[in-house]
Amino acid sequence: MAGSILSVRALNAHYGRAHILHDVEIDLDEGEVVALLGRNGAGKSTLMKSVMGLLARRQGFVGFCGRDLGSLRPYEISRLGLAYVPEDRRIFSGLTVMENLEVGRRVAKSTANPWTLKRLFALFPNLDERRHVDGGRLSGGEQQMLTVARALMGNPRAILLDEPSEGLAPIIVEQMAHAVKALKAEGLAVLLSEQNLYFAHEVGDRAYVVDRGRIRYEGRLDAIMANEDIRRAHLAV
Repeated sequence: MAGSILSVRALNAHYGRAHILHDVEIDLDEGEVVALLGRNGAGKSTLMKSVMGLLARRQGFVGFCGRDLGSLRPYEISRLGLAYVPEDRRIFSGLTVMENLEVGRRVAKSTANPWTLKRLFALFPNLDERRHVDGGRLSGGEQQMLTVARALMGNPRAILLDEPSEGLAPIIVEQMAHAVKALKAEGLAVLLSEQNLYFAHEVGDRAYVVDRGRIRYEGRLDAIMANEDIRRAHLAV
């Protein structure tokens, strides 16, 4: 690993009067895939939104590429090279696949193998076949691929994926797993939130187990898979 690209320290976040995150601390290294594991409502999505500056009430330190993100707006954080793929996808349903991708285009700050349409269509062949179809007419799996591809058009250094396998057919889940592995091979840092332990284990290096807004365990995914007590206490539905 080349060193930490994303660091979170003593992060607290609130929705109204509800205190959701409690002194959360995580790290993401360059070229690493890290999973946030936990049940629905554990605080995984809130953590990602807090990192991206999407919550008004948050305290603590979030650093990316040596920059303190605390005072930055979401679009400024994105311009630093941190991409975010939300759980609800938010594609433009009235725009074609090609038009959705163009919305996300940003010139790469480095000439080192920037993402192009050719490379994205090689990663997601389904999108190549549907490039002139409106986003609203795509399947759920194709829409998920499109949101990831649109984020990559910004040539980020790290990407946050919120529940990338949720609600997808098994064959699409496998395609998403292949895509995450390909991103890692490119040197991209990936932080993903997941309820699917098996998907996370297939693609990830480490994981943080989140429960009721707190980090309950951190370690290699192999160790979490082998620890029945952790799985029963914090991950079982």
